[in-house]
Amino acid sequence: MRFVTLQIIFLALLGISKPALSIAEEQSVTVILSTSLGDIELMVYPQKAPLSAGDFLNYVDRGLYQGAAFYRVVRPDNDNGLPVIEVIQGGLLTETPPTEPVTHESTQQTGIKHLDGTISLARRDVGTATAAAFFITIGDQPSMDFGGSRNADKQGFAAFGRVVKGMEVVRAIQKIRDTLSYEDSYMKGQMLSNPIMIESVQRKN
Repeated sequence: MRFVTLQIIFLALLGISKPALSIAEEQSVTVILSTSLGDIELMVYPQKAPLSAGDFLNYVDRGLYQGAAFYRVVRPDNDNGLPVIEVIQGGLLTETPPTEPVTHESTQQTGIKHLDGTISLARRDVGTATAAAFFITIGDQPSMDFGGSRNADKQGFAAFGRVVKGMEVVRAIQKIRDTLSYEDSYMKGQMLSNPIMIESVQRKN
């Protein structure tokens, strides 16, 4: 019994009693995004993407996501751009965001690639993004990274975190096919008739 106790103490001193966290994980902020279809748990990286993650956390802390929803789904069968991507887009349903745009942080700067479950700021031109509109990727999407050709400017999108739990909720939203008739040819067949409401967004830690 004494030998077992000493062995446990020895392992603890070596720091191998539990898996070590990466620096990024130690400096991350966990956010729970609750929807009508279930919770999505996010790991946000303010150290790696201070402007993008900071804007998102500002929205969280100020309660600016009240009335937000997931309103757009993009799949191979309805994507009207190239290369084809798979994402769900969410955020505020108003056209004018309550905050000013943030300076673009490319994946080249942050090192946060658009892999399965990455959360990133939606944008049109470089430097126009705010956390009022964001998207989550389904599957790896390298065309959305710096140098990728999804946007003609090849600056990519500003990723700032990833989904750690609840990808089944993300995929369930993406599968919804009840969409609005939409005049914009780029987003035709992508805007949900009944957006999935975001009931709350709050820090876990």
